[in-house]
Amino acid sequence: MSKAIKDTQYINWVRELKQQFYQAQLKAVIKVNQELLQFYWHLGSEILAKQQQTQWGDGFLTQLSKDLMAEFPAVKGFSKRNLELIRQWRSYWAETTEGDNAIAQQLVSQLCQLPWGHNLAIISKSQSCPEALYYVQNTLVHGWSRAVLVHQIESGLWQREGKATTNFAQTLPATQSDLAQQSIKDPYVFDFLTLSKDYNERELEQSLVKHITQFLLELGSGFAYMGQQVPITVGERDFYLDLLFYHTRLHCHLVIELKITDFEPEHAGKLNFYIKAVDEQLRRPGDEPTIGLLLCKNKDRMVVEYALSDINKPIGVSEYQLTKSLPNDLKPSLPSVEEIEAEFLDTPPATGAK
Repeated sequence: MSKAIKDTQYINWVRELKQQFYQAQLKAVIKVNQELLQFYWHLGSEILAKQQQTQWGDGFLTQLSKDLMAEFPAVKGFSKRNLELIRQWRSYWAETTEGDNAIAQQLVSQLCQLPWGHNLAIISKSQSCPEALYYVQNTLVHGWSRAVLVHQIESGLWQREGKATTNFAQTLPATQSDLAQQSIKDPYVFDFLTLSKDYNERELEQSLVKHITQFLLELGSGFAYMGQQVPITVGERDFYLDLLFYHTRLHCHLVIELKITDFEPEHAGKLNFYIKAVDEQLRRPGDEPTIGLLLCKNKDRMVVEYALSDINKPIGVSEYQLTKSLPNDLKPSLPSVEEIEAEFLDTPPATGAK
């Protein structure tokens, strides 16, 4: 019986081979998914055309399912229910793809990069094609799992992104201003928190940090957590920032102040002071100007606009909401190759899209 080779060079080489195989395996799974959805798109188009051109009626889907499953018994995607979903998926995007071949090809390319389960979730939960396309594109950019995708749709990310009241247009260069505006939501939904009825700002802050994975998911792409109650010394006094982040796409620090009350003008003045201190003490060469985000229970938009109009530091003001619902299965880490394979080779859910 041969002895196991314990040479470090050999062990590292085998590890590299395993990683290369996993990567090749993943690429193959993704390619299979794309080809399958390309076929689904073609099949959906054919089904819609046959229903318009013939007198077969809906009953032909039952016969088609039997014929295809008889030929391909190991394929689960040819059930009558899945054929109905394929037709619904193709029909959902019919208006978007009609008349412009270039737009149609671009859309199909994007749709076929997503797992089938993601596609079904998007068309069943989005209220319009523009909203659905938003979730398609953001899933591709951020690599959302289906659980995260569903949570983003159900929390209304499409309606909330970029809606905060800010003075970014007056205090930041145009390109930075636009990106910063899109990075801020209103309202923020902290439905992963369970707080006491009479919670205070410190309890809210500590709960957000305790659930930092969900908090970062709600903040959005690019936020890197740096600390809570971060000390800043000005003169002979110590001040403490509620939460400090660094935004990797904006290349700047972001100070978050939490208020459990309605917005008051003096809140903006205090946050302006904190931003000035961070710019002076923490900002490094290459960093863009520090941004402030004030999260409050409620706000009067006109009062916020007045308060920010003469402040020369970039500040956004958003509300936050607490609900009783808890998002499920929000994965804190990257999925394994096996999980990704399972996602891409996913079969449609038992219940249909609405």
